[in-house]
Amino acid sequence: MSYSERFAIACALLLQGLSLHDALFGNGGMRFSFSLALSLMLWLAALIYWLESFRSRMDGLQPAVLPTAALCALFPVFFPQSRVIAHAEASVFKLHFLAAMLAYSLFTLSALQAVFMSVIEKRLHQKSLGPFLSSLPPLLRMETLLFQQIGAGFVLLSVALGSGILFSETLFGKAMRIDHKTVFAFASWGIFAALLAGRLIYGWRGRVALRWTMTGFLFLMLAYVGSRFVIEVLLGRL
Repeated sequence: MSYSERFAIACALLLQGLSLHDALFGNGGMRFSFSLALSLMLWLAALIYWLESFRSRMDGLQPAVLPTAALCALFPVFFPQSRVIAHAEASVFKLHFLAAMLAYSLFTLSALQAVFMSVIEKRLHQKSLGPFLSSLPPLLRMETLLFQQIGAGFVLLSVALGSGILFSETLFGKAMRIDHKTVFAFASWGIFAALLAGRLIYGWRGRVALRWTMTGFLFLMLAYVGSRFVIEVLLGRL
């Protein structure tokens, strides 16, 4: 990535970050919705991508991460409904929220990279990489980076779920209950735990690892974004 590209991405991230901050906190308190969650999640994913590009070659992810982040930045415009978050000033809520959003962002990056790696692997078997794909880092290096992202995301997801269990009364004003959001979140945690264990014990890689990554990401998306989309957009409730 050239210096001019990094500068342009940094400017876009700054502008979107200011817009997100105003949408989240501009009216006093904190407001949130599925559209703001998607926008914030992809903004963080793009920020992590930008920071990681100083350490590793991330060129291949740019056509996937940046357009997706730009598209999700428009969601709050088309779906402006949001709700006030209670107890947002509590320190434990801030920990829970930050851990959850960072986990979502890292798993989003992992899912995009898994899709990209699937394309590369398919082209390798067809022996038709082309000049762009041929210039990318080796597949094994990309796989190592993928599992680093998944490992970090798993730790953050564990923090988010653990804080939700231990401090449910402080976070949500009521005891923790088992609902579809909780089930999907813990199912996703279990899938990523199994994936990391399989990698450590059995050396899982390639298509097996990519399928588990995409399955875990799907369950995680259903846990909050999917359920809030149904409630806010399809059912018209906040």
